[in-house]
Amino acid sequence: MALRRRRIPLLFLVLLVVLRQQNCVASDDGGGESAEFEIPRDGSVLELDESNFEAAVRAADYLFVDFYAPWCGHCKRLAPQLDEAAPVLAGLSTPIVVAKVNADKYRKLGSKYEVDGFPTLMFFDHGVPSEYTGPRNADLLVQNLKKLVAPDVSVLESDSAIKGFVEAAGISFPLFIGFGVDESLIAEYGAKYKKKAWFSTAKDFSEDMMVVYDFDKFPALVSVNPKYNEQSVFYGPFEGSFLEDFIRQSLLPLTVPINRETLKLLKDDGRKVVLTILKDELDENSPQLIKVLRSAANANHDLVFGYVGVEQWLEFTETFDVKGSELPKMIVWDTKEEYEVVEGSERLEEGDHGSQVSRFLEGYREGRTVKKKVGRGSPTLLGLNAIYILILLVAILVALMYFSGQGEEEQRPRRTHED
Repeated sequence: MALRRRRIPLLFLVLLVVLRQQNCVASDDGGGESAEFEIPRDGSVLELDESNFEAAVRAADYLFVDFYAPWCGHCKRLAPQLDEAAPVLAGLSTPIVVAKVNADKYRKLGSKYEVDGFPTLMFFDHGVPSEYTGPRNADLLVQNLKKLVAPDVSVLESDSAIKGFVEAAGISFPLFIGFGVDESLIAEYGAKYKKKAWFSTAKDFSEDMMVVYDFDKFPALVSVNPKYNEQSVFYGPFEGSFLEDFIRQSLLPLTVPINRETLKLLKDDGRKVVLTILKDELDENSPQLIKVLRSAANANHDLVFGYVGVEQWLEFTETFDVKGSELPKMIVWDTKEEYEVVEGSERLEEGDHGSQVSRFLEGYREGRTVKKKVGRGSPTLLGLNAIYILILLVAILVALMYFSGQGEEEQRPRRTHED
């Protein structure tokens, strides 16, 4: 009887251990989180921490996370933008959940996702993270995130579907509609340029659509840039580099207003820029000149045509050694460190701008140019700032040499964040 009394509790204890291990496996994900996470339906910004973050990533197909610090000024300015965007994103046909994490407090999460500054914005697509570096204004944020959750190529099967696609896309990005174009022909570019444009194929459409989008045969790939009210048609060939060249060139308007937003697009494009520097973009004579530049752009697709006003962006125009008496001025800029001035066509005189632009392009094609360095003659960018940068680099070098000689066995990494 004594043996039997000892075996019963021993078996009971073994059974308890097994059951407890099974429960842990079912509910634990390395951090003791609950297996399920309830996504609120009110579109509010979720406050996540180490206890529920991974569960939220699993629960939401698309999750947009702001890793912030309470003391960060940029984070404080971003917060109301996220509050405004969150309910709009939650109400999309493909909902996006917006959340935030105090990464200064929950440093393990920040370390896991390589957060090295505040705010750091991450987009989780079915659990796969990528850093978001786009605009943070609520409206632009919504437009950019809508683009990320859209299909690479939308398939449209009626006129109403085409209208719905165009309406939903908005005006922030160019659109490409392939009328009678096989999806396989543009699928590669739909994925490659997903962050820059909307792509679709129209399988069934009426003659009304042919009139609206101004094409008379198909297959035809129509490019629409609603922000600049521009439209163009590509009839092929759809093989080789021809198709991608058309898509890449259509990402920009024919004449690009130079600002901080379009400057990045120019650098990504890779073509040289025929840059016209005006005194003021809003001057009554500027629209006519821009119209002439648009005509020139239509005939010279290997170049990008841009314009900028001194009144609109003085700091940028000064890097091209511009003086008020020389305007309007045309140059060819490589978007990096050099630009070229065409001899005899240094500036545009009053009168027939069309002929003057043609002579400028002819001189450039024939190599009658003088190369100059960006920033020359501009003390604002190349003088004082260069000295300050040099002093700063020397100071950093001295500091590194000093600290490297301290012989500390352990150094705690520190992050500095400036507003």
